[in-house]
Amino acid sequence: MSPPAQQQHLSIGKVAARSGFAVSAIRHYEELGLVRSAGRSGHQRVFDRSVLRRLAFIAAARNVGLSLAEIGKSLEGMPLDTAPTPADWRRISGPWKARVDARIRELNVLRRSLDDCIGCGCLSMKTCAVLNPQDEAADGGPGSRWIITAADGAKKTTVGRPLRAQ
Repeated sequence: MSPPAQQQHLSIGKVAARSGFAVSAIRHYEELGLVRSAGRSGHQRVFDRSVLRRLAFIAAARNVGLSLAEIGKSLEGMPLDTAPTPADWRRISGPWKARVDARIRELNVLRRSLDDCIGCGCLSMKTCAVLNPQDEAADGGPGSRWIITAADGAKKTTVGRPLRAQ
């Protein structure tokens, strides 16, 4: 026997408490069309319980680094009043694996750099005086150039200097 209708719906406050999202974030996601309320009970927005799975999906996507626009595109064609199925999840999350792998490579390069040099041309560490004495890394563009080029996995040099394999 299914629970009474009022128990199938959750107030926005309960959705926030269960999902870990702020009420304002849930309202924002509703404005963007990522979630939909089931209507109102009294003066309060209520949501179907399936919204919790959609919000868990949004949280996972945000952790991967997807923008809200990318999340919306991933959810296109899926009914707003049902949660993604395991098959939906596999289909949608499959392309994320390459993004996660790239981020892992970036973080590994960063980890190795923490004890050495971050390749930014700051000249603040002893190795900068050896590896980047005249701030030649600046010619490669903004940001920590050696980390950026090392993280993409390509065999590159920065300003004539080979990237160090560690």
